[in-house]
Amino acid sequence: MKQRLTVLGSTGSIGTSTLDVVARHPERFEVFALSAATQVDLMLSQCAQFRPRYAVMASAAHGRLLDEKIKQNGLATVVLHGNDAIEKIASDADVDMVMAAIVGAAGLAPCLAAARAGKRLLLANKEALVVGGEVFMRAVSEGGATLLPIDSEHSAIFQSLPEDPATWAQRVDKIILTASGGPFRTRDPQTLRDITPEQACAHPNWVMGRKISVDSATMMNKVLEVIEARYLFGMAPAQLDVVIHPQSIIHSMVQYRDTSVVAQLGTPDMRVPIAYGLSWPERIESGAAALDFHVLSAMTFEAIDDHDHPQRFPGLRLAWEALAAPAGTTAVLNAANEVGVAAFLERRIRFDQIHALNLATLAAVVPSHPDSLEALLALDAQARAAAQHCVAQMTI
Repeated sequence: MKQRLTVLGSTGSIGTSTLDVVARHPERFEVFALSAATQVDLMLSQCAQFRPRYAVMASAAHGRLLDEKIKQNGLATVVLHGNDAIEKIASDADVDMVMAAIVGAAGLAPCLAAARAGKRLLLANKEALVVGGEVFMRAVSEGGATLLPIDSEHSAIFQSLPEDPATWAQRVDKIILTASGGPFRTRDPQTLRDITPEQACAHPNWVMGRKISVDSATMMNKVLEVIEARYLFGMAPAQLDVVIHPQSIIHSMVQYRDTSVVAQLGTPDMRVPIAYGLSWPERIESGAAALDFHVLSAMTFEAIDDHDHPQRFPGLRLAWEALAAPAGTTAVLNAANEVGVAAFLERRIRFDQIHALNLATLAAVVPSHPDSLEALLALDAQARAAAQHCVAQMTI
């Protein structure tokens, strides 16, 4: 029987890569629903190709525009809009799998809906765990959902761990996440203030959206990934390490108690972890090129030492500091960073001010153990307001 799939964020880089893999296996998968924010024409073409039952746009205006085009093209897809509709297609009884690829804290509510409905949840949205934390993991447990990581690093860790999670604590010494170092790995830190949005979005290895590209340049993506790994794999923060691997061939590693290291390697193509999540525990063709070890260049590694990189990657230490702080601190950090990246992309603050904004917001907002979606969203709103206030005080 075909697996029915909802893709949340179908017009983004993860969403389009997911649909590319799905199109290679029409005998295995059926697209039940798609959601997007503003890209009406791309959504229309996806509806024409995959014929989903539902297509959801974030706003009423974009929903009306898509609905008009759907009808003009004689398609039967039902167009909906708004947050409630996104949660509906994530939790519908007819859905088997949900690809959660909505960027930012906006993806938390539909991820929770899918978890509570017991879906196979393919998690490409870091913020569901960074913001949701214990609340999200409790929903996964209580709903009986199957949570599969799609980030290349977390998929690599998952593939390198023993099959039985009950043995992880006894057998695993630490998890090592790899980081490319982004486009400014070797740049003089004194020049970081001059970086433009175009430069920050030009990642040397991966094709990604603008927000995550900036996060890679600041190393905030690795901050979020360390927090995510803490919840996904139940490891203590001290068991999480980061190393720079500029070639992005080794996607992450697991070091065992006997000092053996198991790593997952592959080309830097998100279709690989997506195909694994879609087919787990099997494996299917992804469309990515295979590694050719006969022509592969050298793989190198660099330590991330605060003494050597205090100005280039000042935000990395925030991962461990936020995990040691009161519950909800990671949500505050995420909100501040989203505001900061958006302000940088809009040229309202400098690249090097993103970290300063994160620090100022963490100092201004102290959470009080949020234990529900409503409390998390209220904390998120409070942190965003504080971050926006900080942006207004900054001068470029």
